[in-house]
Amino acid sequence: MTTHAHLSTLGLLTPENAPAGSRELLDEAQAQLGMVPNMYAEMANSPGLLSTYLFGQDQFRRHSGFNPSEQETILLAISHFNGCEYCMGAHSTIADGNKVPTEVTDAVRAGEPIADDRLQALNVFTTTMVDTRGRPSDVELKEFLAAGYTENQALEIILAISVKTLSNYVNHIFDTPLDKAFSRRAWVSNPE
Repeated sequence: MTTHAHLSTLGLLTPENAPAGSRELLDEAQAQLGMVPNMYAEMANSPGLLSTYLFGQDQFRRHSGFNPSEQETILLAISHFNGCEYCMGAHSTIADGNKVPTEVTDAVRAGEPIADDRLQALNVFTTTMVDTRGRPSDVELKEFLAAGYTENQALEIILAISVKTLSNYVNHIFDTPLDKAFSRRAWVSNPE
């Protein structure tokens, strides 16, 4: 079994000790969310990383053309493939808050098909995009489009993959502790 490196000298930052460029972003998170998620507190060690993540996430949320169920299916599919326990817990909780049916998030969390055919097509295509590093076959792209999605939305999935890669990798290298706010939807990648 391979052990993974974890950052040991960088920690969770606060608005008070974060570098310029991250301080105001943590203040904004506190004001908007009523908390600074642990992942943001870690990303704050790199102002460019934190600002890129927050900007990309905002663009995906506001302009992707995906509804909340579709957005969370995409974000959970990426995080499931990458085995990111923090993002699985966080996005499952966010999905609950956005009234995404629990059976949708539970299926993705378990690596099982989603009963809704359209969401399952989205789940499969998103996972394929991550697994093939952005090289789906013509058939896989046609199946995604046949489910009622657009070529532009394929680009939005690339944006989501980019944003989730940032967060998944940060959480892996920090072994980010799940915030209490997300703990009821905790997820373990290898339950054995």
